[in-house]
Amino acid sequence: MDEYNSNKEKLYLLNASKDNTWMEGSACGASMGGDIPGNHLLTYLEMSINSAESIDIIVSFLMESGVRLLLPALKSALDRGVKIRLLTGNYLGITQPSALTLLKYELDDRICIHLYREKNRSFHPKAYIFHYADDSEIYVGSSNISRSALTRGIEWNYRFTRKKDEQNYNRFYQEFEDLFCCRSVEVTDEVLEEYARSWKRPALQKDMERYQNNISEDQTHLMPVFPRDAQIDALYALKKSREEGDQKALIHAATGIGKTYLAAFDSVGFNKVLFVAHREEILKQAAESFRRIRPQDEQGFFNKARKDTDRPIIFASVSSLGKDEYLNEKFFPQDYFDYIVVDEFHHAVNDSYMKIISYFKYQFLLGLTATPDRMDGRNIYEICDYNVPFKITLNDAINKGMLVPFRYYGIYDGVDYSGLPVIRGKYLQKDLDIKLIVKERCDLIYKNYKKYGSRRALGFCCSRAHAEKMAEEFCARNIPACAVYSDSDGNFSEDRTAAIEKLEKGEISVIFSVDMFNEGVDIPSLDMVMFLRPTESPVVFLQQLGRGLRKAAGKEYLTVLDFIGNYEKAGNAPFLLSGEPYSREVAEKKEQKDFDFPLDCVVDFDMRLIDLFKEMANRKETRRERIQGEYFRIKELLGGKVPARMELFTYMDEEIYQLCMKTPSENPFNHYLDFLGDLDQLTDKEWKLFQGPGKEFLHELETTSMSKSYKMPILLAFFNDGQVKMGITEEDVYLNYRSFYERDGNWRDMDRDKGTKGFRNWKRERYLSEARKNPINYLEGSKSGFFVNKEGFMLALRDDLKDVIDEPAFVDHMKDIIDYRTMNYYRRRYEEGYKLQKEKN
Repeated sequence: MDEYNSNKEKLYLLNASKDNTWMEGSACGASMGGDIPGNHLLTYLEMSINSAESIDIIVSFLMESGVRLLLPALKSALDRGVKIRLLTGNYLGITQPSALTLLKYELDDRICIHLYREKNRSFHPKAYIFHYADDSEIYVGSSNISRSALTRGIEWNYRFTRKKDEQNYNRFYQEFEDLFCCRSVEVTDEVLEEYARSWKRPALQKDMERYQNNISEDQTHLMPVFPRDAQIDALYALKKSREEGDQKALIHAATGIGKTYLAAFDSVGFNKVLFVAHREEILKQAAESFRRIRPQDEQGFFNKARKDTDRPIIFASVSSLGKDEYLNEKFFPQDYFDYIVVDEFHHAVNDSYMKIISYFKYQFLLGLTATPDRMDGRNIYEICDYNVPFKITLNDAINKGMLVPFRYYGIYDGVDYSGLPVIRGKYLQKDLDIKLIVKERCDLIYKNYKKYGSRRALGFCCSRAHAEKMAEEFCARNIPACAVYSDSDGNFSEDRTAAIEKLEKGEISVIFSVDMFNEGVDIPSLDMVMFLRPTESPVVFLQQLGRGLRKAAGKEYLTVLDFIGNYEKAGNAPFLLSGEPYSREVAEKKEQKDFDFPLDCVVDFDMRLIDLFKEMANRKETRRERIQGEYFRIKELLGGKVPARMELFTYMDEEIYQLCMKTPSENPFNHYLDFLGDLDQLTDKEWKLFQGPGKEFLHELETTSMSKSYKMPILLAFFNDGQVKMGITEEDVYLNYRSFYERDGNWRDMDRDKGTKGFRNWKRERYLSEARKNPINYLEGSKSGFFVNKEGFMLALRDDLKDVIDEPAFVDHMKDIIDYRTMNYYRRRYEEGYKLQKEKN
């Protein structure tokens, strides 16, 4: 504070003291905010909170910035045993879900929060009531709970005591009691989750944020770091997940949410932390983020250059740590790390990642991703047993004001891809170079770049030659540009770090990149991205779109130029932009105006593209042909190996998988041996199995209903780690039941049913009783007759299976079915839960 303001404040406090209008012990007073901290409402609220015996607060809205200012005093009051009630509303949609979550995350259930829920009536009160042993006082005025309202904003507030004006005090307090007890709902986890999911940032908040955040960008690195926005919601969800017994979780949060900081905040409380990523840049950025949150903890790196093994926080390159020579007791005991973070978790299906995850015995594993769809078709949800406690998509983040909106222009470029071979789901680079490195297309790109305008742009190319050519063409047109790719050595190439620095300084206007900016690099000032190659992966499309959506000073939106021809998945674009899964049936009927794009976003496709998308969706193939075609695609992906059910499930395109689920008669997972037989894909041993009772038994396992997971431990008891049993005893059932529900996320079915919620305290007989009641009685009564009652066993198999159970083909298929049905069950449970949450809103 400068000398003028300091003297001004002293003069104000002196006059206030003489007039006795707002000093401790006075019966009334006024506050009007402004530049003097001594006149901020926050100053006086803190004094009242620190001496009150109970507190009641009613405001029309809460903002995260204001909650954070009050938290220390509220925490201290609760520690003294003070009862606190808070009533707020959703006036104009301004109350931020993160503000409510922050209160619950920091204060647990010690504060009682209610949300006003009467419709068709405005809710605009602001009052703070404090109760003492011999009196009460109330602050009434214009201040909601926001940083501006509690500090520098021009806000008029008046304070008086009950003794000073008992009649009006009682009117205010009785009205609070009525509103709190009769016209509001408690903010439970369920109410908060529903509110957060449906909340969208109101237009008014954009203007309000100007008053909340008056720190310049070059000062932000000096400020203390706190969880913000979606980070708070995710931290609360992770806390609840661990309280329920989860040991691993996946957080799906769009680019720009701050997932690395989220991991750093969540790791506080764990002593030894491992952060794993596949790029050195990600590791360096993560180390800086963790240093700001945990400055007292020494950091180490495990990569090509360094092999630190004795630090509390280690940042490891997956290519180094994932080697067998390092995953042993010599370098790290299995229980060395309490908490493991895997960044860009969609890469975790890689064998090196899986080795790391499998080796360590951690207390908690956190996966972070902006794009949970599978990079190579492999399902990352499986690694975390479909435990996704928090999810915020790119569209959600735009709707909630965490990212800028986009203006997307789909531009028809006339490139014909129809004659190009597709190998393992991709076009060959040499074929793309021939199609894309042509003068006419460069002219089209330049024309649209100039039409829509940009100061800092990023173009995604298919190859080094393509990036070099685009940089050359733009430079020739007096648009300073460069090319960035690995081991860059071209005439127009630049090191990535140098290129970013030049772009931010305005020395160049465009970077043309090849697979160097999809992830792990942030350039908030980008105002345009250009898709200059066919986008064959939904993951890559969303990664590249996300590069430009971060907020920056003066940035109102991102321009997206997508140059499209008739490549295989061109019709996915409107679905990806709306967040809706692609379906050929929907694409045939849906018009662009029917898509639900994020708030304030513009999507404009060339009419020729709209016709092309319809034409592609109208390709005539039966469902059987499409499913069979997907099978052979996956077989090619596996190098010619016949896929097992789990591999088919893991690699299958989402649209085809949904097609299977909607068509039971064509669903290969219901009759996989028949499916393979029709395609002449059975081995000799499988053909022998196909002709006997083993086939029908496996079909029974494929199709038995699975609304809950209770049958799984029984089937696992029969499977017996590959030594299949003809009968299972009480001891088999007890041991398998107990171990099944004590691991991974299997406890959920038991914990969420009132009748089995206390299963962790069950004795042996209770386990056996529950097993008899449902899975055993059901299996024994099934029409197939394969499960029978036999003396000495709780359940047995029919005698004609005796000659089958030792056959390797039978054992392999039985295991495959159990693995698939377990993982598909996890998936279905997750999807049904997410669908139910969306329907509530």
